[in-house]
Amino acid sequence: MVAPAAAPTRPAPAPRRIRPGRASLFRLTEMRWAAAALGLFLLGATAQVTGAPAWLSWTAYLACYAAGGWSPALAGLRALRERTLDVDLLMVVAAAGAAAIGQITDGALLIVIFATSGALEALATARTEDSVRGLLDLAPDTATRVTADGGERTVRAADLAVGDVLLVRPGERIPADATVIGGGSEVDQATVTGEPLPVDKTTGDEVFAGTLNGTGALRIRVDRHAAESVVARIAALVEEAGRTKARTALFIEKIEQRYSLGMVAVTVAVFVIPLLAGDSVDRALLRAMTFMIVASPCAVVLATMPPLLAAIANAGRHGVLAKSAVVMERLGGITRIAFDKTGTLTRGVPELAEIHTLTEEFGESELLGLAAAAEHPSEHPLAAAIVRAARDRGAIPLGATEFTAHPGRGVSARVRGRSIGVGAPAALLPEQDASPAAATVETMQARGYTAVVVTCDDRPIGVLALTDLLRPEAEAAVSAVRRVTGAAPVLLTGDNRPAADRLAARVGITEVHAGLLPAEKVDAVRRLQATGARVAVVGDGINDAPALATADLGIAMGGAGSDLALRAADVVVVRDDLTTIATVVALSRRAGRVIVANLAIAAGFITVLVAWDLLGTLPLPLGVAGHEGSTVLVGLNGLRLLRAAAWRRAAATV
Repeated sequence: MVAPAAAPTRPAPAPRRIRPGRASLFRLTEMRWAAAALGLFLLGATAQVTGAPAWLSWTAYLACYAAGGWSPALAGLRALRERTLDVDLLMVVAAAGAAAIGQITDGALLIVIFATSGALEALATARTEDSVRGLLDLAPDTATRVTADGGERTVRAADLAVGDVLLVRPGERIPADATVIGGGSEVDQATVTGEPLPVDKTTGDEVFAGTLNGTGALRIRVDRHAAESVVARIAALVEEAGRTKARTALFIEKIEQRYSLGMVAVTVAVFVIPLLAGDSVDRALLRAMTFMIVASPCAVVLATMPPLLAAIANAGRHGVLAKSAVVMERLGGITRIAFDKTGTLTRGVPELAEIHTLTEEFGESELLGLAAAAEHPSEHPLAAAIVRAARDRGAIPLGATEFTAHPGRGVSARVRGRSIGVGAPAALLPEQDASPAAATVETMQARGYTAVVVTCDDRPIGVLALTDLLRPEAEAAVSAVRRVTGAAPVLLTGDNRPAADRLAARVGITEVHAGLLPAEKVDAVRRLQATGARVAVVGDGINDAPALATADLGIAMGGAGSDLALRAADVVVVRDDLTTIATVVALSRRAGRVIVANLAIAAGFITVLVAWDLLGTLPLPLGVAGHEGSTVLVGLNGLRLLRAAAWRRAAATV
């Protein structure tokens, strides 16, 4: 159906968009303490470099310890009550030990790193909660209820009861899941189903809360309470996925508990055993603190972080935003990628695909010109596609008069003195019609096209087939994904089966799941995960957000992506270039190889220094130099991935 151009009687309420600013950043306690710790560290470092009195730098550093260390220390003490050694507490103790032997700068830096990490994690959690609340704002706060005497009353949407009759005017958002009992219109329900084009709604059809009514008025009967609506269930799915999705740690974090216990035990032994053997407290403490410094996992942590952070920075320069080091590490382990259709593999914009004339009186160009003339006053997406196609093909739209919009049916106008109609087949063709027009429409719909009938003086003269505009790089991106993962990608879409199959055939996807609501996309992802696959989902819409949150990795299209999809995703393709997905996976795998090399270097240094300290007498300055030297070495090795050549090599492997 091609909808009319009539202006809405009132503007549609836009969904609330959550954009983090300075206020939202510093409303978090963790963010404020991390900022304070960083500021105090910089103050202490400045005082130290400029030759200020030592008491000034020490005061600033100790204040940094307090600002950034109290929270992990408190969390660590609580963990101790549960007989768990938290690595954060260990790092606070190591920082205190560093201060005790005069290395307060190193300790303060360690405190800043841990405080910043905790603040970023808290910020990510808060943003996800905000985005879920923003999703619920899609549904309007109020509704127009039709009273028993035929009057109208404005009520809160939350107070609606099943069976209430509502009036939804043109341009309004639908306040509840309901059934149409009167009127006709087209409804944009991409937020729920992902369908690229508005859907005709007439008596007996279902509509969803939060979707946008077109240019006709609808009378609807409420089917579900607000808390049970589809849009509310989408929000619940995202929250549930965020709670139940296992926290994935970096490789080094998976062994930190055992390493921490061993390090504490050996440190205590290095202090106690010499004391029992008659050594002095000062010498025993110095040896223990030296051991704690050389055995601390700084070099091991930096063996992991610089390659991942460098890969994140490099990917960001090429339009791919990975939200954390954990995400960048997980990218390399992805074995299966599932794509959404509308807005992901396609642009979500209709285009004219085929023209079918039904009479010799009109050629393709003239048929298109007549349809474009009638549609020219309309603002419907299909009307815009028809007019655009006419101009591109040189079929300039002719002047039209007596334009009339028929909500839920199409438009009509007089062109060159003849009555031209353009609209839905159900509106312009008789029921049980066996004419060539009906056969053509059936063929086009079976192939996944949206069919629009053109009539002249109430006689069908042609059928226009429209489809969603495919991204030019989609086929190459699907092929690259197949090569880099070694497995065929999957298509998950809320669109109809014929349209999904036709799109899949064009881009080379063989496994298609069509007609999926958001919860069904989640089920499809879980079935893929049940086969042992590590699944990434690529999507853009609100309806994709639960699947993005459920998948091992969620990838959102940044240009057209909804706020909820962008927040639920782990990776954002900022420039909407699908070909970068395979490249960033390859870059992550390259970072993994660098990490392995760095871990070998770090482990070698730690082994030598620890053995020296335990079996001999390791001078503290030499221990610090060896520890810091290994840290710098693995850090520089990881930063090689910052070079543009690293991205080019990753792209060349796919």
